[in-house]
Formats: sequence, structure tokens, C-alpha cells
Amino acid sequence: MGLIENAKDAGEATAKKVGEFVDDTKERVSDAADQARADAEVTKAEADLKRAEAEREATKVKNEYKEDLR
Repeated sequence: MGLIENAKDAGEATAKKVGEFVDDTKERVSDAADQARADAEVTKAEADLKRAEAEREATKVKNEYKEDLR
């Protein structure tokens, strides 16, 4: 029976390690997805800022042109 118990213990330990590996891998994938979403949000915010700055500059040029016409 000692051999069977040792095999059972080894099997349980292996299953535990595999489970931990799966959990760690799942967490790493989740972390990578979170990072990708955050990077996408930053990129969008930067693009929105550039668009707003371009709109501001266009409005400024338009207003200067209208002022020159007066």
C-alpha cells in the first residue's frame, strides 16, 4: 500500500502544480489584455487631444481671417 499511497500523493502534487500553472497563465493573459486595453485608451486619448488641438488651430485661423476681412 505504500507504493499506491506514494503514487497517489505524486499524482495529487502534479495535479496541484498543473492547476497553479493554469491559474498563473490565465492571470498573465488577463494582465496582458488589461495592458492592451489601457494602451488603446492612451492612444485614443492622444488622438483625441491632437484632433482638439487641430480644431482649435483651425478656429483660430478662421477667426483671424474673419477679423482681417472686417
